[in-house]
Amino acid sequence: MMRAFWLSLTLMACVSAQAVAKEPAIHPAVIVDPKPDAAYPAGMSAFVIPAQDGAMNAVMYTAAGSGIHPTLLLLHGFPGNEQNLDLAQAARRAGWNVLTLHYRGSWGSPGTFSFGNASDDAFTALQYLQQPATVAKYRIDTSAIVVAGHSMGGFMAADVAAAEPRVAGLFLIDPWDPAQTVAALATPDGEAAWKAEVAGDLPPLNGATYDSLTAEISDNGQKFDLGRRLAGYGRRPLTILGAEKGLGAAARKVAADAQGANPDARLMVWPTDHSFSGERIALADALVRFLSGVAPTIH
Repeated sequence: MMRAFWLSLTLMACVSAQAVAKEPAIHPAVIVDPKPDAAYPAGMSAFVIPAQDGAMNAVMYTAAGSGIHPTLLLLHGFPGNEQNLDLAQAARRAGWNVLTLHYRGSWGSPGTFSFGNASDDAFTALQYLQQPATVAKYRIDTSAIVVAGHSMGGFMAADVAAAEPRVAGLFLIDPWDPAQTVAALATPDGEAAWKAEVAGDLPPLNGATYDSLTAEISDNGQKFDLGRRLAGYGRRPLTILGAEKGLGAAARKVAADAQGANPDARLMVWPTDHSFSGERIALADALVRFLSGVAPTIH
């Protein structure tokens, strides 16, 4: 009996060990600081990127280590209360430079905020990352530039990536599809929800009104259509991560458009809110693993 008891315990331990072994580990860059590099330390630079009638207040998180680095353009949403800087830090620990910014007319950046301006700003930022002086200063590997965006920033990321074939990957976090917002405006509930959204988001934005923002997306349907942008992005690496309690239903719809052009496009919808409030570690892990698939780095 005793031998059988110990045999049973041994089998249980083996099963338990196998279960633990199968659990996906968190990427080290998400939770562990890399060994410091005295010659080429990680850093952070704040500066302004000129943009037509204004400018973008920007920050570059520079990765440690010699040589060139893959680089992530990380775009926040509307108006940008959640800036996802924890994701920027994780990407930098993984060996990536990360450029973050505030669109013209938002959070003190000079100029006027509009969705069209934000789209242009994203493209201006992408061009900035490819300028010879920027490449030399921040040691950027221009063959490995990825764009990621949250919410409205997800649309802007897809918009700029579709227009620039040199973008090596696209990572969307509960992205906003203006076309679905416009469709919802035809219903009283949809219009009321949009009015409430805009009213709450206007304070940090300069020059924008409910009427101006609504007219933009209503009058230019071909431009402000996330599914169309993703279809135009083609077969490059793409992950769409939706939030069930946020814009998950919209993410599923645009993912179908993306997968029509790119069967390898990946969709995940998690049971969390629009800001991924209870899934920040998992979100950082998903981003870092995506980046590692585009351009492996040494941690």
